[in-house]
Amino acid sequence: MNQEIKSGCTADEAARFCADWLPAWTGGDADRLTAFYTDDAFYSDPAVPGGVEGRDALHRYFSKLLSAYPDWVWTHRRSLPVPDGFLNYWSATLSADPSAPRWEGVCVVRLREGRIFRNEVFFDRTELLRHLPERRG
Repeated sequence: MNQEIKSGCTADEAARFCADWLPAWTGGDADRLTAFYTDDAFYSDPAVPGGVEGRDALHRYFSKLLSAYPDWVWTHRRSLPVPDGFLNYWSATLSADPSAPRWEGVCVVRLREGRIFRNEVFFDRTELLRHLPERRG
C-alpha cells in the first residue's frame, strides 16, 4: 500500500476528535461507533490481539462489546501526535458512578479523511476482568 503519510494531529485536533468519538463507546449503539471507522479499518485490543478487519467485522465485534458494557464511560486524558493521527491516553469506568472501577490505557488512532483506519488499544485488563462476574451474574 503506497499511502502518503501525513503529520499527526495536534493536541487540540485530537481532543476535538475524541470529544465526538469517545461518547460513541457509551450506550450500546454499534452503528454510531462503527461510523467513525473506514470500510477497511483494523482494530485490536487485549481481547482480540490479532485484530478485527473491515467495518462489518468491527460492527459485529462492537455490538457484542457494547452490549456487555453499555454504561461504560471513556475519557480523553491527553494525546501525542503520530503519523496520520495520535496516541490517545484515556481512562474508562464501567459507569458514570464516581465509585465505579477505573482503568487507564493508550490507543493508537490513525485517521484517513476524518475516519479511523487503524485503532490499536493497549491496557491492563486486570481491573476490568475482576468485575466480569458481577456484570454477568
